[in-house]
Amino acid sequence: MGQFAVIGLGRFGSAAALELMKLGHDVIGIDSSEKLVNKYADQLSRAVIADATDRKAIDELALDGYDVVLVGIGADLESSLLCVVHLKSAGVKRIWVKATSRAHHTILSKLGVERIIHPEDEMGVRAAQTLSYPMVDDYISLGNGQFVVEVHIGETLNNSELNDFLGAQPEKIHVLLVKRKAEIFVHPADDFTLQTKDVMVLAGQLDALKLIAPALT
Repeated sequence: MGQFAVIGLGRFGSAAALELMKLGHDVIGIDSSEKLVNKYADQLSRAVIADATDRKAIDELALDGYDVVLVGIGADLESSLLCVVHLKSAGVKRIWVKATSRAHHTILSKLGVERIIHPEDEMGVRAAQTLSYPMVDDYISLGNGQFVVEVHIGETLNNSELNDFLGAQPEKIHVLLVKRKAEIFVHPADDFTLQTKDVMVLAGQLDALKLIAPALT
């Protein structure tokens, strides 16, 4: 179980904090709004009313012991940057920050933030991928054009063997596993027979995954 601090309990921060709680982590939520803190107090490990732009308040929170501090302050650029500066001064090593503009991103980079998040951009890319390839239920980019994708098998592939749709791409696409109800088949053979409602996890180059996309519709 990890320990995480989320500063800013707006839509982005609260969603991240609640999801971390669902995943079994210890989460402290911090916001200057008493209303927001009270709203999530019963759903988080701890919720604190504090001004993250106040160095003394940051020091009192002792956040240097947390695995990661996520700064979700979005609307106020100055507040976000001040918060990061104070976190750095307080000895917090791992800081993730929500950025709202390229200028914001540039300054955060200069401050040495570990990860800068652009929620709107990332969700826009994910939406575009989903619209382009509706047969893909979820995906993870591994970089360098490599992706891991999750596909739910429909009626068209019922009773088909894996090699029926892998075609000439077996060296570029790897079937990591197939989940069938409570069973999981790891690295199934090429002659493995698929059934409707199977969940298949593939890994491979984007161009190869595009080539087999028509067979998955």
